[in-house]
Amino acid sequence: MGWLENPEFLSRIQFGFNAMFHILWPPLTIGLALVLFGLEAAWVKTRQPFYYHQVKFWTQLFLINFGVGVISGVPMEFAFGTNWAPFSTASGDFMGNILGFETAMAFMLEAGFLGVMLFGWERVGPKMHLFATAMVAFGSSLSAFWIMVANSWMQTPAGVKLVDGKFVITNWLHAVFNPDLPYGFGHMFVACIELSLVVMAGVSAYYLHQRRNAGFFQPAFKWAVLALVLVAPLQIFIGDSAGALLARTQPAKLAAIEAHWHTNQPGVGAPWALLAWPDQARQKNDWALTIPDGLSMIVTKTMTGKVVGLTHFKPDDQPPVWIPFYAFRVMVAAGVFVALLALWTVWLLWRQRKRMSPARIGENKWLLRGWMLGIPAIYAALEAGWMTREVGRQPWIVYGMMKTSAGASKLPADVVLWSLLLFMLFYGVIGFAALKFMARVLRRGPGFEIPPAIATRHERAAPAPAKPAITQGGH
Repeated sequence: MGWLENPEFLSRIQFGFNAMFHILWPPLTIGLALVLFGLEAAWVKTRQPFYYHQVKFWTQLFLINFGVGVISGVPMEFAFGTNWAPFSTASGDFMGNILGFETAMAFMLEAGFLGVMLFGWERVGPKMHLFATAMVAFGSSLSAFWIMVANSWMQTPAGVKLVDGKFVITNWLHAVFNPDLPYGFGHMFVACIELSLVVMAGVSAYYLHQRRNAGFFQPAFKWAVLALVLVAPLQIFIGDSAGALLARTQPAKLAAIEAHWHTNQPGVGAPWALLAWPDQARQKNDWALTIPDGLSMIVTKTMTGKVVGLTHFKPDDQPPVWIPFYAFRVMVAAGVFVALLALWTVWLLWRQRKRMSPARIGENKWLLRGWMLGIPAIYAALEAGWMTREVGRQPWIVYGMMKTSAGASKLPADVVLWSLLLFMLFYGVIGFAALKFMARVLRRGPGFEIPPAIATRHERAAPAPAKPAITQGGH
């Protein structure tokens, strides 16, 4: 149990735990905010109460996730100062500004207009309310952008030089738009949209399976699935494109993800290990189920393309292999599952329209169960993807420039251990409460209150009714 006496390792566990808890919540708010904007725009345009009721129902899940996301996000920023003070001191000129931009530009914008979005239905006009919803959606997306700027810079640092242990900015444009940003932000942003659509489809499937409010949830289910037919393959395409970038910028991470130990010889393709039992101590796989030339084809799009192996790097500069290798495969399997499920559902919507109508869609028990299973699957993909990204970056906190061990604060191990245990307790309570609230929302179902009136252009242009004339002496 030597790790219990290692404050650096405990700090890594603590930050990793906090990050994995935190990432459960904001992605749904980012994707769902865009869905809410679309639904509310449809209500403002058509005046159909159906769209208003959709907005009101999904806003409840949005709000719960937003609240827990805020609560769990704040301690992570404090952790930079408590557990990672040397890193914060070294990178403060960049990281401090980027995280400040995220708070001032994005979070404040989102949080400010969220008040209008939640409490302004009867206080502002429909278009002003729609504008507030648009700002919430824009702010949440902008927040994701700045967070991914900071994280991508740690993956592929650019626009800086290390002077006396401190990162000095030499080119802000290069630092912000570092090589990983297009893929890192693109992959994360599309993941948020995909996760939200799967939650929307899965929750709708729950009601349809229960044969409750089919007229309300069948359209939501259909919209989500149709969007996923485009979004799920797009996510797979972005992930595949990121592999080529990894080969250029983080070859050790790519080798760990694929348990690829030895660089292939010229003219010989690198095999792709579908499954393996990596043995890092002996720098090889004890066994592996491989596809010949598969890794060269995936990474270089040629049968014999060169892929650098882990033994090219000193053991101290190699990331752990087990976690990135299997986390990556969990992410891919879940992503493919969602894509295939969406294609199957669209085929049924096209070929069996009567069976997929609101009156009969509840008969498709296995399809609806598949979509309910899609919710834990897509969250598993999210967590596994983040683990692949972060564990694969080790042992660097800033890839190739600063090791994680150099960025950790010198704290007593018992202090870090106790704070880790308290975080586990605190987040356990918060997570349990959030799940209870969401379960209550699902049990109650949608409400069908009368929406606020929307005056038409003709109604606004019509003259106001004349006031009764007051005659002398009259009252």
